Amino acid sequence: MKKRALLSVSDKTGLVDFAKGLVNLGFEILSTGGTFKALQDANIPCISVSDITNFPECLDGRVKTLHPNIHAGLLALRNNKDHMAQIEKLGIAPIDVLAVNLYPFKQTILKPNVSFEEAVENIDIGGPTMIRAAAKNYGGVCVVVDPKDYASLLEKLESGNVDTSFRKNLMYKVFAHTAVYDSMISSYLAKQLDIEFPDELTLAYSKKQDLRYGENPHQNAAVYEEQLPVPRSLSSAVQLQGKELSYNNLNDANGALELLKEFKDCTCVAVKHTNPCGVASAKIPPEAFKAALNADPVSIFGGIVAFNRKIDEKTAQELCKIFLEIIIAPDYDKAALKVFESKPNLRVLQIKDLDKADPCCKGKEIKKMDGGLLYQDKDCSICRKEEIKVVTKRKPTKEEQKQLDLAFAVVKHVKSNAIVLAKDNSAIGIAGGQTNRIWAAKQAIERAGKNSKGAVLASDAFFPFNDCVEEAAKAGITAIIQPGGSVRDQDSIDLCDKHNIAMVFVGQRHFKH
Repeated sequence: MKKRALLSVSDKTGLVDFAKGLVNLGFEILSTGGTFKALQDANIPCISVSDITNFPECLDGRVKTLHPNIHAGLLALRNNKDHMAQIEKLGIAPIDVLAVNLYPFKQTILKPNVSFEEAVENIDIGGPTMIRAAAKNYGGVCVVVDPKDYASLLEKLESGNVDTSFRKNLMYKVFAHTAVYDSMISSYLAKQLDIEFPDELTLAYSKKQDLRYGENPHQNAAVYEEQLPVPRSLSSAVQLQGKELSYNNLNDANGALELLKEFKDCTCVAVKHTNPCGVASAKIPPEAFKAALNADPVSIFGGIVAFNRKIDEKTAQELCKIFLEIIIAPDYDKAALKVFESKPNLRVLQIKDLDKADPCCKGKEIKKMDGGLLYQDKDCSICRKEEIKVVTKRKPTKEEQKQLDLAFAVVKHVKSNAIVLAKDNSAIGIAGGQTNRIWAAKQAIERAGKNSKGAVLASDAFFPFNDCVEEAAKAGITAIIQPGGSVRDQDSIDLCDKHNIAMVFVGQRHFKH
C-alpha cells in the first residue's frame, strides 16, 4: 500500500522541499486549501482532501478535515488487526505523515485594532484535532508541527528507521504546541473579559535562549519570553556584543529596567544583585553616570548600568574605566560601540524606546513556590502630588519635594526593609534587605557619609518607632517621605517637628521581597 502524507500548513516555510522529499520517497500527498494551491503551483502531485472525504470544504473552510476518512486514517493502530481490517472494509487508507501548523492566532491578535470577531475566526479547530489524533497514534503516524523538523524526518524516513524516541519527541511537540495555542486563546479571552485572576491559570512562554548558567555555575538555566511581546523589556533586547548572559545577569538587568522606568529625565541606574547601588538624573548621560557612580563606587564593581538615553563616545569611555557586567541603553553612537570593543566580554544590550517608558505599566508578577505559584499585580503605583499628605508643621520646599520623589521612586525597588537618601538628583545612600528598619536607616546614612547633611530620606514602609527619625536628625536630613500607618506615627511626627524636619505620608507601602 502506498504511504500517505497529509500537509495542511499556514506557515509554508520549507513546505515545497518537504513535499518533494516525501514524493521522492514514494508518498502520496493529500492537502487542503492554500497548501494544496502552493503545492500545485510548485508542480508537486497532490490530492485534495475533498477527494478523500467525498465531501466539499464548506462553511468558508471551517469544515475540511473533520471527517472519518481522515481521522480513522490517523487513529487506526497499525498493530491492531481489527483496526486495520475495519478501515480496509470502510475503504479508508492510513495516513503515515501529518504536517500541520495552526491558524495564526498570535499574529492576528497582534494586529492593531483587530476585532474580536476576527480573532475568534482565527481559532483553529480542525488543525488541533488532527495533530492531537496523530500524536496519540505516534507509533503509526509521524506528526510535524515545526518546519525545523522537516529535514530530520525526511532523513529518518529515507533510512527506514523512524525510531520510537524520535516519534515520541514529535508527539511531545504537538501537545506542547496545542497547550501554548490554547493558553494564548484563553489569555486573550480573559483580557477581553477583564478577568485578572482566573480560576484556572495557564501561561504560555517560548524559550528565547539557554543561559550561560543559573544563579550558580552548577545550575542550568534558560530564559523564556511571553508569547505576546512586551515593549521596553528584556525580551525585546538586542545583544550587540559580549559573552553569553546568565540567570543572574538577566535578573539584575530586569531590576535595573524596572527602576529606570520610573524616570522620564535623563537617568542612570546601577544595580548589583537586584538592588540599586546608584541612581542619578542629570542633563546628559555622562553626568548621570558620574553621579550614580559617586553614590557607591564600591558596589557598582561588576554591576549593571542602565540608561534611558542614547550613549555617546564620552559616556562609553567613562563606563570602560570600571568593570561592569552589562550596559543597557535605548541606542548607541557608532563611536561608543567602537569604544566598547576594547572590552569584548562586556555585554552591551539595546532596548529601544527606554526614554518612553511608563512606570504605570499593567502586568502580573510570578514567584515559584513548592507546589504552586504566587501571582500578583506588579507594583506600578507612583507617588502622586494630590495623594501626598504633609503631617509636620513644616512643608517640604520645592527642591526637597523633588528629591523626595526621586528617593521614593528608588526605595520601591530596594529589597525590604529599605531606606534611601537622596540629594542633588542622586540617590546617595541606599540600604535594603534588613530585618529591621533602624539597621537600614543607619546603613543608608553611613553610606552617604557627610553628604547626608541636607539630604532627604525615603522609607518603603512606616516607622514602627521614632528611632529612624532620631538617626535622620543626627545626620542632618531635612525631609522624610514614608507611607505612614503606624500606631506610633505621632511619635515620629513630634520628633520631626522638634528637629524642623518636614515629613510627608503617601499612604501606600512598597515592600519588595
